[in-house]
Amino acid sequence: MEKFVKVKCPHCGKEIKIENNRGEQQKLGMIKKASQGNHMSRTPFGYKWENKKLIPAQNFREVEEIFEEFLQEDIDLTKLAKKRNFSVNGLKKILKNFAYIGKIKFNGQIHNGNHKSIISSILFNKVQDKLERLRKKKK
Repeated sequence: MEKFVKVKCPHCGKEIKIENNRGEQQKLGMIKKASQGNHMSRTPFGYKWENKKLIPAQNFREVEEIFEEFLQEDIDLTKLAKKRNFSVNGLKKILKNFAYIGKIKFNGQIHNGNHKSIISSILFNKVQDKLERLRKKKK
């Protein structure tokens, strides 16, 4: 059996070499699913699965509230996490999750998802900017 296999990347069409083993083949399958807009990880807060599709759950408006609250000047990750009963890391996962703008992030690439967005990309980007500013302050 060959050690490497040449395959086309489903995202960009470029030919790449991957190791001919189960793990690499599985990863390539996951990349293909992501490039087709299919969500593969745990169900994000504010969504639910219905007929193998990710759809907004009953609590989906809470997601937008969390994003908007985080943008207030007097609130930081710790305060908001306590208020919403999340861990700080759990809150960060919500605030950084591309699913909320209808996208899939996998293997460092961002793809259009097959699901409805819950928040605007403008709100998402403002939150990313604030997270980046907070990260730089810590350094």
